[in-house]
Amino acid sequence: MTVLQGTKFYSILHQKCPHCHKGELFEDRNPYKISKIFDMPHHCTECGQIYQLEPSFFYGAMYVNYGLTVAIAIAMFMVMWVLGSPWELHEYLIGIILGIVILAPLTFRLGRAIWINMFIKYEEGASSKDGRS
Repeated sequence: MTVLQGTKFYSILHQKCPHCHKGELFEDRNPYKISKIFDMPHHCTECGQIYQLEPSFFYGAMYVNYGLTVAIAIAMFMVMWVLGSPWELHEYLIGIILGIVILAPLTFRLGRAIWINMFIKYEEGASSKDGRS
């Protein structure tokens, strides 16, 4: 057991089930495997926690993703500004757009992980005996 296990940060960072922190939140761990980016199991294989708590549950994750994308845009602007060269407006825009596009698979999954962790509480020792299926 790691130091952070049992925290929401652990579940979000490692993209684990928010209920037991053992099962995978996504079917494929690689967010850049674009054909599998949206694929999530219906429930946790370890504790049986259902991931889609209600129809269209993950629509709310779009707002989290939007916030992450804005943060990336601001960070890209600041990095380019600190690097110093007198950048033109279109160069800033290209840099920001490239950063957003390159990190899009990560922000998508991070947004979903943050969203589901807002609603499901960690339970130490959660197992398939919990009856969540």
